[in-house]
Amino acid sequence: MERLRIVFMGTPDLSCASLRELLASPGFQVTGVVTQADKPKGRDLKLQPSPVKQLALTHGLPLLQPERARNEGFLQQLRSLEPELIVVAAYGQILPVSILELPRLGCINVHTSLLPKYRGAAPIQWAILNDEQETGVTIMQMDAGMDTGAILAQERSLITANDTSESVYARLADLGARLLVRTIPEYATGRIQPTPQPENGVSYAPKIKKEAGRLNWTQPSRALWNRVRALLPWPGAFTFLSTTPKPTLLKIWQAEVAGGLGNPGEILQADKSGIVVGCGHGSLQILELQREGGRRLKAAEFLGGHPLAPGEVLG
Repeated sequence: MERLRIVFMGTPDLSCASLRELLASPGFQVTGVVTQADKPKGRDLKLQPSPVKQLALTHGLPLLQPERARNEGFLQQLRSLEPELIVVAAYGQILPVSILELPRLGCINVHTSLLPKYRGAAPIQWAILNDEQETGVTIMQMDAGMDTGAILAQERSLITANDTSESVYARLADLGARLLVRTIPEYATGRIQPTPQPENGVSYAPKIKKEAGRLNWTQPSRALWNRVRALLPWPGAFTFLSTTPKPTLLKIWQAEVAGGLGNPGEILQADKSGIVVGCGHGSLQILELQREGGRRLKAAEFLGGHPLAPGEVLG
């Protein structure tokens, strides 16, 4: 049986799970990979390849890295790969109609939410920020809208109290990859009928900005706990301690909802069990934190070198 010719488009770690599953499946032939151009990273701003590029090079796959997906030269290169289907998983650019209509089976996308909920760039973070109890993955046909295409398949996954965006990210990457390779044969043979997304229940998950990590202590403790979990590893939840000559930034790595009442931002307790801070409702116990320029430490270790006292205020 002739294998289905697929071009894969993706960039971060999340995308790699889907590419690996496609490569391991005997019914598919990955004729090429498209990923974002190398980006400067680190203090020396050295150009770094994306995780998908590294995986593609390991497997000796033809690789394209257009600056813009609308570039005519790129479109010609893409046509030369003769894809019957294009699979997209967190590529990072909006695709023009000229690409969407290029393969005979069109383009399908692995999206980490239960569409139509959380269309957009950061569905995992916003699901945790909004205290959702479950999330999931959707395999969808792509159209010209932002995550508005018809649904081919979905699978659900619970969000537990121990989850952070990192753990949900890893779980949904694997879940989506497995669902993808089960869905493609059904889709290609017409056994799956695409279902238009319902008009009700639409919500959006815009890109997270760095300032979203700052903790507003007037919020309820559960909302702040969700923010700590949702924004790992970037931008991370942070707050400031009033010090001279300037406030000290504290990055919060791990916390939990605690009892106790106090003014928002007021340190209520600081000992080996943690640092308890008053919130708009309830309090938050900081279990692991990092001083700007310092190491990530458990609360007890941190207090050993940087004593805090009840009554001091974070903000």
